[in-house]
Amino acid sequence: MIQKILQRLSPLQIFISGFLLNILIGSILLYLPISAEPGVKVSFIDAIFTATSATCVTGLVVQDTAATFSRFGETVIMLSIQIGGLSFMTFSVLLSILLGKKIGLKERMVIQQAFHNSDLQGLVKLVVSVFTISFIAEFIGMILLAIRFVPDMGISQGTYYALFHSISAFNNSGFDLFGHVHEEFSSLIYYATDPLVNFTITALTLTGGIGFLVVIGLINYPKTRRLSLHVKLTLTVTGLIIAISTVLFLILEWNNPHTLGALSLQEKLTVGLFQGSVPRTAGFSTLNAADSYLPTQMLFMLVMLIGASPNSTGGGIKTTTIALIYLTVWAMIRRKEDIEVFKRRISNDFMYRALGITMMYFALIPLLTILLSITETQNFNVILFEAVSAAGTAGLSLGLTPELSLPGKLFIIVTMFMGRIGPLSLLFALAHNKTKESIRYPTEPLILG
Repeated sequence: MIQKILQRLSPLQIFISGFLLNILIGSILLYLPISAEPGVKVSFIDAIFTATSATCVTGLVVQDTAATFSRFGETVIMLSIQIGGLSFMTFSVLLSILLGKKIGLKERMVIQQAFHNSDLQGLVKLVVSVFTISFIAEFIGMILLAIRFVPDMGISQGTYYALFHSISAFNNSGFDLFGHVHEEFSSLIYYATDPLVNFTITALTLTGGIGFLVVIGLINYPKTRRLSLHVKLTLTVTGLIIAISTVLFLILEWNNPHTLGALSLQEKLTVGLFQGSVPRTAGFSTLNAADSYLPTQMLFMLVMLIGASPNSTGGGIKTTTIALIYLTVWAMIRRKEDIEVFKRRISNDFMYRALGITMMYFALIPLLTILLSITETQNFNVILFEAVSAAGTAGLSLGLTPELSLPGKLFIIVTMFMGRIGPLSLLFALAHNKTKESIRYPTEPLILG
């Protein structure tokens, strides 16, 4: 029965169904009494919201994770983050490899969809590489975080916290457990000036958010002495975004008494680099975003909208998509027919896709903002910030998430799912198969702005 259903579904539909199944299982498990702290009741809608946020590696939470969920519930969330970050199909393929089963064409096509690979060759090797990179990065992150957490919390809890936050950071989810240690919804505020925690979390989010193909390309560079166009463009755009957002954040918040104003120069630089790197893809924060000035909140929204890079654990429009939009505009300004970068020409097909992805986000965010403006009573900037964070699966909030109404929670759930899958990919999955046009109409000039 299941095999017949899978045969009828396209690889993209199977990929999306895997996320839905993971959300469903996570919701049921988080709704069980064993998942909650003694005396705490988790409603089913909150269980769905948390499972969706974890699977879609967003980090928005309606209830503080540590104060609400038991160790079992936290483990369910941690596993949902891991599966959502790497995709369920990656785990299925790894299991098949361990059991000695052959990976069929349909499975390879689903993997191709999950990792946005251009061909079907080397996909099994890619899956193994992804797991290896993830395991090594998360293990190193856990060791580094344990150096800080174990002395503060003891071996058992300190190691567990180090593991949870390493997985959460690498998968760009932003879930934290410091509601028990410090105060609810505190994130990493109490480690704002701690260099070890800041460096480790930043390095993990960048490694997970830069894309596995980029990491693999950098690892292979000593042998090949060559970087692909994708790797070059991703590194360039990511570096520019981090540098610009860090400098702008420092300028805007330098004298803000609620954020950087009372800190020393070294502490300001530490917080500035963290806020310029991590919030764009992960919901971790070392300050209360609501305390920042309005221009800074606008900066956060912009970088959250751009998000991480393709083939990564992060969301958003993606760095290469934004880069291609700007390259297209630059080519138009220079009246050049071809889109060129790093002495390479980019096909118009990629330009059309980049334009489609961008326009879908520009349609999704205003729609969600309008809906939340109807159901919620917060200021417009708070609502818009929430909409961008959900669509970009970034996880930052100005305090609206815990106060969401029932319709508001449903709107955010759908948006987080669409943001993780990609609005354009979701439409492709729902649309009919592409048919070849038998008629091509004549062209006619059109007046543009």
